[in-house]
Amino acid sequence: MFAEKPLRSFGRRKGRNLRPTKQGLFDTLLPSLQISLPESRISNPESRTWLEIGFGGGEHLAHMASLHPEVQFIGCEPYVNGIAGLLAHIDKNKLSNIRIYSDDARDLVAALPDNSLERVFILYPDPWPKTRHHKRRIVSSEFLSELARVMKPGAELRLATDSADYATWMLERLLANKNFKWLAKTCDDWLNPPAEWISTRYEQKALAGIPTYLNFVRTIRKTVY
Repeated sequence: MFAEKPLRSFGRRKGRNLRPTKQGLFDTLLPSLQISLPESRISNPESRTWLEIGFGGGEHLAHMASLHPEVQFIGCEPYVNGIAGLLAHIDKNKLSNIRIYSDDARDLVAALPDNSLERVFILYPDPWPKTRHHKRRIVSSEFLSELARVMKPGAELRLATDSADYATWMLERLLANKNFKWLAKTCDDWLNPPAEWISTRYEQKALAGIPTYLNFVRTIRKTVY
């Protein structure tokens, strides 16, 4: 658990006003999918549960959920317009295996039971490029230890960023954490996206640099804090 409430890792919560159709989904569909803490059973340790932190417009999360209907997905995203985008994908594709948490992912992870996640995605998190804002980065030593607690042995952690500085930051903290092992063997392993990847609108329009894809696995050992 975190010793004290960290600064939030995200910026604004809302952009343009939602169109009537998406506002309707926000009002009618979201309540049945929303996770509100505290909740007695967010994830069943016996189930296959995958978590995406910061799902943006929801393209990747909806894509993975459609490919793996047997998996329970949890998506974390505080941005209202992003949530509305995911709801549109859920409604269009009749997806029934996604739940949504619309606040700080660190609070959700803290509430999850041990060994409950089979895969975690952190794709293009806010890089907070200014040095004084680095403490807001979601990938921190403290958060990685919490992720290690809730990830099953052998579970995958997939990350992507278009910030070279943030990629270095991620690697420094992951390689220093004995709970994770980097699966890369050649440079192609971090220059090419993983299997089942779908290019999102962010990737197509807003990339600031060359993407870096990092794939780690939860080691089969007792959690080291």
